[in-house]
Amino acid sequence: MKKALLLTALLAAVGAAQAQSATYKMDPSHTAVTFEARHFGTSTLRGRWDKKEGTITLDKAAKTGSVEFSLEMASLTTGTAAFDGHLKSNDFFAADQFPTAKFVGDKFTFNGDKLASVSGMLTLRDKTNPVTLTATNYNCYENPRLKREVCGGDFETTIQRSQWGINYGLPMASPDAVHLLIQVEAIKQ
Repeated sequence: MKKALLLTALLAAVGAAQAQSATYKMDPSHTAVTFEARHFGTSTLRGRWDKKEGTITLDKAAKTGSVEFSLEMASLTTGTAAFDGHLKSNDFFAADQFPTAKFVGDKFTFNGDKLASVSGMLTLRDKTNPVTLTATNYNCYENPRLKREVCGGDFETTIQRSQWGINYGLPMASPDAVHLLIQVEAIKQ
């Protein structure tokens, strides 16, 4: 009898723990991915990807989660058509050959109740390398219009583009280091 009660309590605890996990869909109108890179040691070149999508699974109580986020490489824009074309070419992102970049993260680090970082793997140009996105801001709130919880924040990382085979202009025209900035809001489903 005691074993049955213990098993029932254990199953209830497992069910309660699983109930804490929630799925959030990224809101593309409140999500942005931009890059910054120096140009000949003078100005900073910036661009963004306009088409992106992703989902996040988050268990706040267990402080665990996962994220899957993708970018459509052909949606890259800098505001200058000729430069966009060069960045989409084989010299840089090879958008025709590798139409999607993808980040899959499964290691969430918290500082108290605040998400501090997400570590995972970034696949770009068919090469996959580890990346950690550091949160510079993070919050959840009840959206008054949607009547649902929204979580999001500002994340950043610096990658070495040569790790993904993007070697054009190294090191003179543009350094290896590229700063990525991700602003994301995701709606609880």
